Order: sequence, then structure tokens, then C-alpha cells
Amino acid sequence: MTDQPLVETVHPLVRRVLAHNPSPFTYTGTQTHIVGHGEVAVIDPGPDIPEHVANILKATEGERIVAIVCTHTHRDHTPAAKPLAEATGAPVMGCAPIMADDGSGLEAGFDHSYAPGRIMVEGDTVSGPGWTLEALFTPGHTSNHLCFSLPEAQALFTGDHVMGWSTSVVIPPDGDMGAYMASLEKLMPRDDAIYFPAHGDPVTKPRQLLRGMLGHRKQRENQILRTLEKGAATIPALVTQMYAGLDPRLEKAAGLNVLAHLLDLDRRGRVRAEGDHWSLAA
Repeated sequence: MTDQPLVETVHPLVRRVLAHNPSPFTYTGTQTHIVGHGEVAVIDPGPDIPEHVANILKATEGERIVAIVCTHTHRDHTPAAKPLAEATGAPVMGCAPIMADDGSGLEAGFDHSYAPGRIMVEGDTVSGPGWTLEALFTPGHTSNHLCFSLPEAQALFTGDHVMGWSTSVVIPPDGDMGAYMASLEKLMPRDDAIYFPAHGDPVTKPRQLLRGMLGHRKQRENQILRTLEKGAATIPALVTQMYAGLDPRLEKAAGLNVLAHLLDLDRRGRVRAEGDHWSLAA
């Protein structure tokens, strides 16, 4: 158990409820956000843990949930949508479903039970008294990832696209490093004053974090290219050289991140694959 409060107010319009699913991929757990008062939206209902669903219902007691909104369909984000909808009658909406298996075997696989009544695309909105959520398409971490802006708070709910504790894992074939980088760049000209991610603390200096994340990815890309200058290498060999002191539980995820970079570099004509070995393109 944890002494985490049942519900925390992080902005006059925003509360969050933390699911008890901490792991190397979820940090302290998945954060479900409640937007508004009286008639509210629930963003990323989280894993189907009965205690967590009960906590959301308790946090919204005396209010009406008018929208259950999902950023993407990883299993720590959407499974609770179904029991929450059954308990409240609220519609489920947001990202499109993904029926394919991501093939990674990681805990962040896709939730195939997710069945939205409304699929939202760029610019779509849902609103209630004093609040509006607008969808922003940000593929990369997953092909269906959406962020949601809350203009009344100059805020952006970033799901796993931008997190408050770590960079996101990008898992091919659904995850795409080129799309992820483009989606980070897409946020740069926006005037959001704060990000509310699904994992980690609110981000109060969004542009500074975005610059750091873009720089980090460029650094990883350059690490790969510099290593391959010495000769062809396998992904495990690249991981060993690039991720010193890595938690063994994250080795597979690191390898998939490296693969995502390699596939992006391959599309750009910088590297090529020969069996399990990667080398610089001629």
C-alpha cells in the first residue's frame, strides 16, 4: 500500500488519482486525471484494478462523469475504461483502437478490450462547464497517440508522449521514432504553460523539457552512428555500449528503442541491416 492521497488537486480545474501499478515502465504508477467540477472528464482511466476504479468513483462522488478520454491503448492506460463506463454510463472516447499485438512481450502491450464509442482526431473537442479538451495527434510512442489541450488552464495532457520522469519507449513496428521526433517538434511552437503527463510530476517548463528530449534522441542517434563507424554491430552490442548501468529489467525496452532509431536511420539512408548486424550505409 501507499500513503499517496486518494486524489490530488494539481490545478483548480485538474485532479489526479494515482493507480497502484508502479514498475520500471510506469514509475510510481499511471495517473488518471479528472478535469472540471460537477460534470467532469476522466483522462486515461488506467489499468483495470478494482481499487483504482473505486478510487476514481470516490474522487468524483456527487459529480457526473460525462467523458472517459484515452490518449493511447497501452494496458496501463485504458482497461479501466470499460468498468468505469459500466459504473457511470459515461461514453468512452479518444484514440483509435489498435488490434495488432505489439510483439514486444513487454507489460506496455496493447489493450484489445478498448472499444471507444467515439474516435477523436486532430481538432476534435469534448467540453463541460468551464472546460474544453481538444485532441492533438501525436504519433510515435504509439501510432494512435493523442494529447489533449485544456485551453482554460493553458495546459496539455501528454499521456506517454512527454512524461515527467523519463523519455518514452518507442517500440516498433507500431512505435515510430521519426514520427515521435516530429510529434515532439509539433509541440514546440505551442503556448502551453504546463503539461500533465500520465507518469511523473507536472511539467512547468514545457519547452525546456522538449528541447532536452529532442537533444537526448539526437544524442542516441549520434551514439549509434559513431559506434557503427567502428564496424557492424548487433542491437545487443549497441545496447551494451550505449546504456551503461542499465537496469536489467529495461534491457529489452532499450533494445527496442535502439531498433526504432535504426529503422528511422535506415529510412533516411544512413544505415543498413545485414541479418542481425547493422552497419553504416555505403
